[in-house]
Amino acid sequence: MMVVKAGGRALESNMEGILRSISRRAGRGLVFVHGGGDIVTRFEEALGVEPRFVVSPQGIRSRLTTKEEMEVFNMVMSGKLNKEIVASLHRLGVGAVGLSGVDGGLMRAQRKKRIVIVDERGRRRAIEGGYTGSIKEVNTKLIETLTGMGYIVVVAPVALGYEGELLNVDADQAASAIASALKADQLVILTDVEGVLVDGELVKEIRVGEVDKLGGKIGVGMNRKVLMCARSVEAGVSRAVIASGLVDDPLENVEKGAGTIITR
Repeated sequence: MMVVKAGGRALESNMEGILRSISRRAGRGLVFVHGGGDIVTRFEEALGVEPRFVVSPQGIRSRLTTKEEMEVFNMVMSGKLNKEIVASLHRLGVGAVGLSGVDGGLMRAQRKKRIVIVDERGRRRAIEGGYTGSIKEVNTKLIETLTGMGYIVVVAPVALGYEGELLNVDADQAASAIASALKADQLVILTDVEGVLVDGELVKEIRVGEVDKLGGKIGVGMNRKVLMCARSVEAGVSRAVIASGLVDDPLENVEKGAGTIITR
């Protein structure tokens, strides 16, 4: 079982290459989680919804999702992007099923009603959490049933809250939670750089115990990816890799040793 996640920037630059790479591995048990935050932001701006981002004390940058933003987020992620990806995979000759975390209770999440952020002056303060969530449950039976039938499962990062609400859960978190729940053989996060870079140099391997030390040396977006990979490895995933999604065959590139491997 392999879980692959691609961010919106990598998809916008190389959707054809990423999906062709995935299609070549159809039938092996594959879940594809997609991002698309930049695309959501463009739709928000077009619809007059002001996007807002916050930074946690750990340096993690995330979208603060209001009720209005959640409507656009769900529309773009679960509707536009998810279905375009599924259609493209079918065009490439493989069966795919597109789901959000709401479908079949695929991902259940706890709404973050209060969160702690660091403001522009560097001060910590608690604010309302909006419609973001922390994933608590994954319906592995649904995934295993669909992959057992030969389908690639395409997942949009929208989860079902415990009060029946829709929640933004971040694609890196979703991929990590799904890989962890499935005890996947591999989690691959495809991004728009070749891996984890420190002082401009690619780091080939990071051990779970080294993750905290790297926090200040890598960007906030990459920081989240490394943290989610480490979490999945600790949960029993055999191997986690962060690599470029901009090459012709990203998964073949990973098989050849490209990217950054997170290990125990």
